Amino acid sequence: MTLFPDNMNAMMHESILGRAAKKGIIEINCVQIRDYTENKQCQVDDYPYGGGWGCVMMAQPLKSCLDDIMSTAQDKRSRVIYMSPQGKPFNQETAKRLRRDYDHLVLVCGHYEGVDERFIEKCVDEEISIGDFVLTGGELAAMAVADSVCRLVPGVLSDEECFTGESHWDGVLEYPQYTRPEVWEGERVPEVLLGGDHAKVDIWRRKKSLERTMDKRPDMFEKLSLSEKSDLKLLEEIKKDRARMKLTQPVSCRKASESDIDDIMLIVRQAKNYLRKYRVDQWQGEYPDEKSFLGSMQRGECHVMLYGERVAGVFCLSAEPEQCYDDITDGKWRCEGRYCTIHRSAVSAEFRGTSMSDMLIAQAERLAVEAGAESMRVDTHRKNKAMQGLLRRMGYSYRGNVKVDSEPGHDPARQAFEKALKRD
Repeated sequence: MTLFPDNMNAMMHESILGRAAKKGIIEINCVQIRDYTENKQCQVDDYPYGGGWGCVMMAQPLKSCLDDIMSTAQDKRSRVIYMSPQGKPFNQETAKRLRRDYDHLVLVCGHYEGVDERFIEKCVDEEISIGDFVLTGGELAAMAVADSVCRLVPGVLSDEECFTGESHWDGVLEYPQYTRPEVWEGERVPEVLLGGDHAKVDIWRRKKSLERTMDKRPDMFEKLSLSEKSDLKLLEEIKKDRARMKLTQPVSCRKASESDIDDIMLIVRQAKNYLRKYRVDQWQGEYPDEKSFLGSMQRGECHVMLYGERVAGVFCLSAEPEQCYDDITDGKWRCEGRYCTIHRSAVSAEFRGTSMSDMLIAQAERLAVEAGAESMRVDTHRKNKAMQGLLRRMGYSYRGNVKVDSEPGHDPARQAFEKALKRD
C-alpha cells in the first residue's frame, strides 16, 4: 500500500524478484492508496489535531484500500505490517518467521508525518522498523522487507544454499567471497579455495564467518551459543592465531649470501629443537650444516625470507632431478614434466604461527615457475605434522613414500608431496 506504486513496481519487478514473479512463484502488487479517497481532490492527508508540523495520512483511504486487498485474500494466511521507525527492528529471524507463518503480507507505507493512530490500532497486526532512523516514507523499508522475505520462497533463488550460507542466517556473518582472476593487483585468492577439497573449504569458511562476526558485529557474537565441537575448535584456533605475532613490516625474498649464514644456522638450531621436542627424527644429526647451505648459495639455490631487514626464514630450491624420488613407493608422482624441489626450509621461531611459512612456500613456487617448472615436489618426515599441514594448506597432495640420504642411526623414510604449478 503506497502513494508511489509506479516507482515501487519499477524496483520490485526487476532482476531476481521480477523473474520469480513472471514464473508465478511470487506475486507483488503495489496498490495506490490515493485511488480509495472519497473526495474529488483525492486527498489522503490532513492537518494533525493539536497542531504541529506537516500533515497526517487519513484513516479512511488506508482502511478502504486495505479492505479491497483483503477481499481477495480470504483463504490466505495474511499479516498487515506498518513500516514504522517505532516498530520492532527487522532482522533475518523476522524474515524467516514471516515466510514460514504467512503466505500473504500487506506492507503499509506511511508518508508525511505518519498515519492516523486509529488505523494502526484497528487494522495493523505489527509494526516493523529497518533501523533507528527516519525516512520520508515507508517505501524503501517495505521494499527491503519484501525483498528479504521473497528471496526465501522456494524457487526464487536457484538453491536453498544461496541464502542459508549468508550473513545473519544462523547468527553469524558470511565468509569472504572471491572470483576471477586468481591474482588481482598482487593479491591472491586464498589457496584453500583453489585446492578442490570441499571439506577444507567448508571449515575455512566457517572459521572466517566466526572471525568476521567477532570483529564486525561483537554484539551478534556475544549472543551466539556455540556448542558444536567443530565450532569450539575453530574458536580456539582463532584465539591462538590472534595471540601470535602480527606481520606489520614488508616481507621479501632474496638470494642468500655468506653474510646470512649465522642467521640461517640459528634458524636451523631452532628447527632442530622444535623437531626434537615433538620426537620427529628429522634434522637430528649434523645435517643440515653450514657446508650444505654454502654449497646451495654457490649454486644460486639458497634463498632467505626477510621481514624488513631481518632474516625470518630460509629455503633451498633445486631444479635438478632428485634420484631418490625415482624410487617412490605406495603411490606415484602425478606430474611428469620438469619440477623443482624444496630443501632445507625453515622459519625463525619468532615467526612460527604467522603467515611467514605460507609466504615462503609461495615464493619458492614463484621462483620455480620462473625457472620453467611445471610442478613442485617436497618431502618431510611422517611425524612432522606441522610441515604436512602447511603443505596441504598450500595445495600439495601426498603422493607416496621415499627414502632420503640420512645419517646413520636416523630415519631415512619420508612422505612425498607434490603440487602442479599454475602460470599467472
